[in-house]
Amino acid sequence: MSRIAVLIDSMFEDPEYALPARDFTAAGHALEHLGLKKGAEVRGKRNEAAVTIDTLVGEALVDRYDALFIPGGYSPDKLRAHQEAVEFVRRFAETGKPIFVICHGAQLLISADTIRGRTITGWKSITRDIKNAGATYIDQEVVEDGNLVSSRQPSDIPAFVKACLHKLS
Repeated sequence: MSRIAVLIDSMFEDPEYALPARDFTAAGHALEHLGLKKGAEVRGKRNEAAVTIDTLVGEALVDRYDALFIPGGYSPDKLRAHQEAVEFVRRFAETGKPIFVICHGAQLLISADTIRGRTITGWKSITRDIKNAGATYIDQEVVEDGNLVSSRQPSDIPAFVKACLHKLS
């Protein structure tokens, strides 16, 4: 099946990572966790989920992955302060492969300047950021625009996962 790059750092929104990750692996897809320090354990902001970083994002090869998943919480905001994470997202977006973002995940797409002219959703506090980045914001549980699947919040996870799995099929 597909190999999904999960770009993640500490303070991610626990269910926005854990529930899609569970469903992706149950469907036979492999996850590889990319982050700022290989071997580091990063934890969700509720301290309910922990992830070990498999690959340093600065060393990750875009061609190895079939999709990119960016969970929300504070993780995307922390990651976008690091050029290697932003550059990976930019290069991945250029491939046209599926990108899955939920909540604040769009912050990395904004920093990578990859949503201009796209239609997307995200957490309500980044609505203005999305619009300022040149995208059309829609307030609904899941928005699909070509290879991009986005959702707003934990309550949207069932629709988000369904749309993501459809893109991977």
